[in-house]
Amino acid sequence: MKKEYWLILLIVIISVGGIIFYKNRVKDLKNGNNKTSQEIVDYILNISSYEVQVTVDVTSNKNNNKYILKQTYQSPNISTQEVIEPSNISGIKIENDGTNLKIQNSQLNLNTILQNYNFLGNNCLDLCSFVEDYKKDEKADFEENETEIIMKTSSNTNNVYVQEKILHIDKKSQNPIQMEIKDNQQKTTIYILYNEVKVSSTK
Repeated sequence: MKKEYWLILLIVIISVGGIIFYKNRVKDLKNGNNKTSQEIVDYILNISSYEVQVTVDVTSNKNNNKYILKQTYQSPNISTQEVIEPSNISGIKIENDGTNLKIQNSQLNLNTILQNYNFLGNNCLDLCSFVEDYKKDEKADFEENETEIIMKTSSNTNNVYVQEKILHIDKKSQNPIQMEIKDNQQKTTIYILYNEVKVSSTK
């Protein structure tokens, strides 16, 4: 009888211990890097600041231009974009405070630059622009695979070359990997590769 009593007590202790361990393990996973897909999306949508270096490919009917840019953002609406490459326009810095657009580089003919590289002055290249469009688009949605969250939104613009934006997020780091911008014919007009990323979010 005593043996049965101690055996039942041992089973109860092991069961209770197992339940407590499981609950703590689940809690640790939620608080760690294993966030749900919705939590990662919310993290991106609540970015308060970032500093990124990106490679941008812009494709049109006439040509293809490639840039390396440094982009920064500070909530609610201050953003900068500096050209690192190509060398002939290196050093151009575009500042946007939400109302005014300021272009800096006294050594170059800025009118010619904006004519030939008109996408540089367009904030469609910015991550904050994607976030803004996603929040305004009622049909914006996301899907996922084993390693990525893929957020999709329509662009809040009449520009036929910038109609849809697709942002890929790495599940492990929660950082953007790449963004595709498509025209009204579903052709990719702009491809952005995120090389270096530092992001802060309120989530």
